[in-house]
Amino acid sequence: MEQVISMELLRIEMEETPNPETLKFLLNIRVLKGGGAASFSDFKEAKNSPMAQHILHIDGVKSVFLASNFISVTKKEELAWDALSINIQAAIMDHISAGYPIMIEEYTESYPIGLETELEKQINAVIDQKIRPAVQADGGDLRMHSFKDGVVYIELQGACSGCPQSLFTLKAGIEKTLKYFIPEVESVEQI
Repeated sequence: MEQVISMELLRIEMEETPNPETLKFLLNIRVLKGGGAASFSDFKEAKNSPMAQHILHIDGVKSVFLASNFISVTKKEELAWDALSINIQAAIMDHISAGYPIMIEEYTESYPIGLETELEKQINAVIDQKIRPAVQADGGDLRMHSFKDGVVYIELQGACSGCPQSLFTLKAGIEKTLKYFIPEVESVEQI
């Protein structure tokens, strides 16, 4: 189900994700210039993101996830993607071509917030280098929340949040990779 909408400078590719309720809209421009990611499930949360608000206005949209070069949109379960995906692409195209900002303030959240120990920094480095690229390729992201007593607590975002495959991704992908590179990691749990 790959569709492409092009303008002279803007290209949007729509890709399916492992989560049937989420589509990934890959852009050839930076979505979040400061790095990190931002997730919005309602208008109040999206107060600093006119782009997310624009998309959340579309009937049937449940949440919007912004990353460096893509936007993942999760729909309400009972709706089909047919017309909804076209409306989302058009909203993204209209918003950007009108010159409206994606974020009101530069978004600079980094992953993760408040790491203190050397071990936490090592875990995050493995996440950044080995895990995040694969998760982002599927329209999601992850953030290490904490590390305690051998357990890494992870927040899944975007297409990964609520995905039927998320437990498999967490245990067979993230946990296995972290245990291989960091012997102190005993398990990974989702928050």
